Amino acid sequence: MRDLLVVGGGIIGLAVAWRALGAGLSVTVLDPDAGDGATRAAAGMLAPATEAEFTEDAALALHLAAAGRWLTFAADLEAAAGTGVGLRESGTLTLAYDDTDAALLRRLLALQARHAVSSRALTIAEARRHEPLLGPRLSGAAWVPGDHAVDPRAVHAALQRAIADGHGAVVPRAAVRLARHEGRVVGALDDAGRVHRAGSTVVAAGWASAPLLADLPEVTVPVRPVKGQTLRLQTDPDLAPRHVVRGLVQGRPVYVVGRSPATEGPWAGHCEIVVGATTEENPDDRRATAGGVFALLRDARALLPAIDEAALVEVTPRARPATPDNLPLVGPTHVPGLHLATGHHRNGILLAPLTAEIVVAGLTGSWFDVDVTRADPPTLLAALRASDPRRFPSPDPDTRRTDGGPR
Repeated sequence: MRDLLVVGGGIIGLAVAWRALGAGLSVTVLDPDAGDGATRAAAGMLAPATEAEFTEDAALALHLAAAGRWLTFAADLEAAAGTGVGLRESGTLTLAYDDTDAALLRRLLALQARHAVSSRALTIAEARRHEPLLGPRLSGAAWVPGDHAVDPRAVHAALQRAIADGHGAVVPRAAVRLARHEGRVVGALDDAGRVHRAGSTVVAAGWASAPLLADLPEVTVPVRPVKGQTLRLQTDPDLAPRHVVRGLVQGRPVYVVGRSPATEGPWAGHCEIVVGATTEENPDDRRATAGGVFALLRDARALLPAIDEAALVEVTPRARPATPDNLPLVGPTHVPGLHLATGHHRNGILLAPLTAEIVVAGLTGSWFDVDVTRADPPTLLAALRASDPRRFPSPDPDTRRTDGGPR
């Protein structure tokens, strides 16, 4: 019997587990291959500004609050694990390839200004001073100093080490269903037939959270898989971008994220570059497509032609968990003992520290300090309410009272 069972060992689940251990809870994590889902494919952008979408004010408030927590989270984790997480506070350069892209970039800058996000337009000459490797054809540029990046694989490895050092357990088994007693969730049954009992259970299984909870009529989890593909390349440090580069190329988004030079392994002395931005309403079949790989390389090299000299060493297709309103499901449900931490779509890395803080506050009954944020606290509170898992009504009318609340 543990205080907490976390189903799902990606960056969200492990962040929750680690912070729960720090709050004094005993923790078990269930995952047959921890970190091999969306976490493995993620580029690690901490990008509340450049991920901002029109009409999604609650998401922007949530993302700004999450970005404000990353420095403390990274410092705490590096101290606990004794290893780095690849945090690079180098800012983001946003580029527009043609005139239509430049018009959209101007609209995005206006959106950021309305929300008091620090960003500014650059001339092409100024952009080249930031990144001398830029291609010859560009129509617009902007600088976003507060959008950074981290290495998700390094973060995940550090979380695993910190959890082990904190006497948490990561069990390499899959949860097949939740265990209930007198209406309360009391753990989960794994694929070896063992029941892992806990006082509380957090489901953080990405898009697989929905099928796992399908037999709970009181809970609606409209999370679907949205597939994406990322490429990993290795190159000489002189040919790697100094900053995160995001761009629009004839309306198509693309990003290029560079890492610091490796100090060991087969690519010692080289820099990893992650290229991505594909989004497909497809299942998590783990199959890369030739068209997706071609499109990413085509658009990335339009902005940074030096990518032609890099070695393509990995193609990683994975599905992100998306919700109908593009907001995550974070916090307690109508079912006693059951909490959710899923549905983060493209921003799971960015939202991991804040998600862990919210979930652990709900588990322990501690006060969630909304003042520790770059966002306006009332705006953040509204975003937290918008992320409440109970916002989606139960599909089964027999589980509802006549006033619409849970039985």
